[in-house]
Amino acid sequence: MSPINQLSKGRHNVQVGQPIIAVLFSLLCAASLFAAQTQQQAPPIRFSVNRVNVGVSVTDSSGHFIEGLRREDFQLFDNDAEQPITDFLPIEEPAQLLLLIEAGPAVVFLSQNHLRAADTLLTAIAPTDRVAIATYTKTPKLLLDFTTNKPAARAALQDINFGNDFADLNLSASLAAAIDSLTPVPGKKTIVLLSTGVDTSSAPNWPLIRQELNTSDVRILAVSLAGDLRKPAKRKKLSAQERGNRATVNEVFGEADKWLRELSQSTGGRAYFPTSAKEFANAYAEIAQLIRHEYSLAFVPPAADNQLHTVKVKVKNSAYQVDHRQAYQAPAAN
Repeated sequence: MSPINQLSKGRHNVQVGQPIIAVLFSLLCAASLFAAQTQQQAPPIRFSVNRVNVGVSVTDSSGHFIEGLRREDFQLFDNDAEQPITDFLPIEEPAQLLLLIEAGPAVVFLSQNHLRAADTLLTAIAPTDRVAIATYTKTPKLLLDFTTNKPAARAALQDINFGNDFADLNLSASLAAAIDSLTPVPGKKTIVLLSTGVDTSSAPNWPLIRQELNTSDVRILAVSLAGDLRKPAKRKKLSAQERGNRATVNEVFGEADKWLRELSQSTGGRAYFPTSAKEFANAYAEIAQLIRHEYSLAFVPPAADNQLHTVKVKVKNSAYQVDHRQAYQAPAAN
């Protein structure tokens, strides 16, 4: 059995309280009706006792990867103290991409539109890039193991069932299981998360996946699917109930957006919040670049204290966007 085939056996099991499920279900049903009215639509980081390797993506304001940078163009900081860059290598190699898709409950109303647009991503990535596809509700379910067969990937997308486990959206534990399953897979690994960002766990599960995010070499690129649920109504006048629904939806999905940003940025990835087919296409075109290109920087860890250290990378004298993992776990002293 390949490592990715163990995805559905995720080791984390978070129980969801029935009152929370009921509230979420009612909210999302109201949101879907509201949407219908309005539509009337990181790079890897690894460490050893000798060095820490940090994968870095550098892009311009249009999202295009900046090529041709040299070691001397970069500055690297560990806990705000600049460190000498001991190794430097620009890398372009086939990507390994896990497409992790929320399968309910809100997405069931959007599946015929934006999730089908994920085919744009399959078109944008290179023929040698390998893709796997999984869905999640309460737990993740692998639909397709890593392959370069893009027709097979398209078929897997078309066969997604959005009606299972309607009341559960265990985002945190599903991501943790996905990261665990990718750990033995060699090479550059990216999770493209297609999600509303809503997590029905009994409490925020940041502690649950924090260690996986800080110590794994998996980057997360999150694409929000909640745009349609938050579009303002075209009618000038809304009833009191409709105004209340809108306020609740904005509050819930505002927190969901924050969660998606935290997940992606901590791994050196990005979060996208498209609201139109064009914006989805632009996001996927940028993702196709990011999953293949990066600069690999290495430095000697200044302390073997078994503590979490922050990492910051800059490109000198530039306004480029620099994405990389935000932290690493230092080795313990011998």
